[in-house]
Amino acid sequence: MKLKLFFLCLIMPMLSLQAQNNLTISGKVTDKAGQPISYATVTVKEGETVITGSITDDNGDFEVKGLAPKNYNVEIQFIGYKPYNGKADLTSGQKGFSLNKITLADEATQLEGVEVVAERSTIEQKIDRKVINVGRDLTTAGATASEIMNNIPSVNVDQDGKISLRGNQNVRVLVDGRPTNMDPAQLLKQIPSTSIKKIELITNPSAKYNPEGMSGIINIVLHKNSNDGFNGSLNAGITFAKEPKFNNSLDMNYRTGKVNFFGNVGSNFGKYYNDGFIQRFDNNSQQILDIVNDNESYLYKIGMDYYIDDNNTLSFYTNQNGTDGTGHVNTDIRYLNGDQPNVLQLGEYLTDNNSGAYNLAYKHKFAKEGHTLDFEGNYNDYKQTQHANFDTTTFETPIESLIYSDKIVDKRENTTLNLDYVNPLNEKSTLELGAEARIIRTTNDYNTQNPVSPFTISHYDYDVDIYSAYATFGQKFEKFSYQIGARFESYKVKANLESNNVDPDQRLKKFDDDYMTVYPSAYFTYNLDEKNMFQLSYSRRVDRPSLEQTKPIREFSTPLVTGLGNQELEPQFTNSVELNYTKMFGKGSFTGGVYYRLINDEISRVLYSDETTDNPNDLIMSWANFDNNSAYGFELSANYKITKWWDVQPSIDFSNISQKGLVSVLRPGTTDVFDFVRREIDASAFNARMNSNFKATKSLSFLLFGFYRGGVNGIQNDSREMYKIDMGARYAMLNNKLSFSARFNDVFNMMEYGFDSRNPYPSTGVFRWESQSLYFGINYMFGGGKNRALQRKYREDNTKQGGGMF
Repeated sequence: MKLKLFFLCLIMPMLSLQAQNNLTISGKVTDKAGQPISYATVTVKEGETVITGSITDDNGDFEVKGLAPKNYNVEIQFIGYKPYNGKADLTSGQKGFSLNKITLADEATQLEGVEVVAERSTIEQKIDRKVINVGRDLTTAGATASEIMNNIPSVNVDQDGKISLRGNQNVRVLVDGRPTNMDPAQLLKQIPSTSIKKIELITNPSAKYNPEGMSGIINIVLHKNSNDGFNGSLNAGITFAKEPKFNNSLDMNYRTGKVNFFGNVGSNFGKYYNDGFIQRFDNNSQQILDIVNDNESYLYKIGMDYYIDDNNTLSFYTNQNGTDGTGHVNTDIRYLNGDQPNVLQLGEYLTDNNSGAYNLAYKHKFAKEGHTLDFEGNYNDYKQTQHANFDTTTFETPIESLIYSDKIVDKRENTTLNLDYVNPLNEKSTLELGAEARIIRTTNDYNTQNPVSPFTISHYDYDVDIYSAYATFGQKFEKFSYQIGARFESYKVKANLESNNVDPDQRLKKFDDDYMTVYPSAYFTYNLDEKNMFQLSYSRRVDRPSLEQTKPIREFSTPLVTGLGNQELEPQFTNSVELNYTKMFGKGSFTGGVYYRLINDEISRVLYSDETTDNPNDLIMSWANFDNNSAYGFELSANYKITKWWDVQPSIDFSNISQKGLVSVLRPGTTDVFDFVRREIDASAFNARMNSNFKATKSLSFLLFGFYRGGVNGIQNDSREMYKIDMGARYAMLNNKLSFSARFNDVFNMMEYGFDSRNPYPSTGVFRWESQSLYFGINYMFGGGKNRALQRKYREDNTKQGGGMF
């Protein structure tokens, strides 16, 4: 009995101490209009020492736990508002202290009508995505979206403008959360960098998102103002390389009463130079490529929001893209042994493309907080016309010359209807339901005068019908939350090729595919405390063959290589698992993650000998389904403020993929007989980036940026390592309304793409572009109204809480 009393006396003070150290401070943060302020920073201090902190939720509420019975200072901050400073006394014996409703006052600059624009680009880790908020700093100084993408963690853009996420090009690129019919590489070159508000990386999307893209989704969100009165921002820039290139954009809005009109227009134009060199060792030949693209492109976005009442909003916007360009590709083929005649091809590509997206949305809010119904209709059309002229000279006796032209016309239409319903069943549980219909119609007309082509005229249709429905259910507890869901989908595709092929059996080609499948997803989140969060997620995704990958007619052509599609490609499915960790601390934040993917019927490039010609050097570049593969990798990134004037953002990412497939290999002892041989490799990719920002004065800042990409082994060729260093400066004046920036890219001119290949021929090559350049930019903001974006947060973000991005 005495022993029990002893332990009771020993444990009771410990339990009492533990209870005393679990006190709370709570409150609600709003603006003057009574609207809740989400994601405001709450800092709890003891004197001047930071103890802990939190952020407000979507309703403006916060609760800081685990506090001892002491007196604390509470500081609340949010961009565009004056900081709040208050006191909380936890010594009275109560379980917690409530600050009740806290109203933040506007900053003086807000009253002048200038929209709050982030000075420095920041990275924010959310529950299902990484958000890069694009500021006016030097990190994003460049002419186009394509030029700034390599500055973003986990994203790479190669020498052809092809974008990849975590080392994989099977990524879905969206604008304002909506699909476009344009090739992503072309799209990124048409968007001025100054038109971008933020970039979202969704590496493991849930079932409420459309399932395309093995490595995930990259969503580019354009600026859209909602300030009272008339407001705007003007940006202009010039890039000096071999020739100057220009970009500019203008963002404006006018809001009065229940109506808000907004618009964004931008353009970029100039000549872009590329060159390449390929050496083949089997026949001692050299292929020298000289490429010049003279492009002029534009983008504009206009729209209107009509606030019917507090619970109903009707919105419309349209995005328009257009490009008019002339490309010259000169290919000089030299046989150093002299056993074959040299060949020179002069290629000219006249391209005109236009793309338009039209979006109509209606949102209804029910009486219960978070209870919403959304309807959205989106129509996108695209047309590209390409006239290609080829002049090929063969230097033999007598000299032979072949002159012909090609014409390709691509037309695509994409109609999407989407309905989303969100119902918070109680304080802990939320149910989301949605349905979607997507109709895609594609035509391709091809006409050639090439006398060696098996056909001169073709018409290709590629039609897709997708009907889907999803459901997700989530619950949130004190430290643990989860969300599970599934997307059910019916997919139908019909492909039809008609041509005047010399072979009657090849004049008509049809391909049909029809299947139903389910895409499950699951998220599990554990908050160790306000500063440490873990998340485990799973999703199943798909990569469907695109038009370029399936059309069995010329995609591009050089004297030795012709690009063709594979009409019978099957979709590839991916099961992905991720584990992520986020750490917040006094001077910054840290995020890390690991992932594993299992890929079925992977779609990859293949290169093989063209058996339809008499020349064994002619090659076909196409697509094929490989065996099942796997991939894994990790990412690490941080944002750390070393001193008041110096902060850094380092990041590294690593990916490994086991690739298996058939490659075309020259049979030993022969010069023109090839065998398909099974090959398996482990391809690893490593990338590292470091941003350093130096603030010399309140108005003057400097940037130093370093980039490294390691070499990557492939089934048919190995890519060499790449690296560069950029530097720049920025000066602001007129109360930060006017700023000037300069950036020197690739200071030491080291950036180039090199490769070594084994199959089907041993070869090596190097491709270069205008990586070394000097950029000058100017930004000016003007306006006369107060920012009210918080009152319509969801729509302003151009992302939906239900069906999400298709």
